[in-house]
Amino acid sequence: MSDSQLVYSTDTGRISQPKPEKEVAGKIFKDGFLRIERQTKGRKGKGVMLVTGIDPKEHDLKKLAKVIKSKMGQGGAVKEGVIEVQGDDRDKLKAILEGLKFKVKIAGG
Repeated sequence: MSDSQLVYSTDTGRISQPKPEKEVAGKIFKDGFLRIERQTKGRKGKGVMLVTGIDPKEHDLKKLAKVIKSKMGQGGAVKEGVIEVQGDDRDKLKAILEGLKFKVKIAGG
């Protein structure tokens, strides 16, 4: 029986590979402005505002999203380097971001 292959062993535990760090796929614009876009695609007609152009190396997106959501009084999330805020009040969102010393443009129609 010395020629048999090992089928099961309790000598070694679960072998796990270290997970690679997640790359943030948000858009960063050369002019330094943040863009506020409105999107309804794939959301059953419900609109969300997307804040793009924030450099994740300079700002903590989760903390910034929490501040924005609390001041807006609406829900949202951070997905792939983009802050999503529920609803459609882009002017109020622009005022909040300008109050936080960001340069902001409203993109789209």
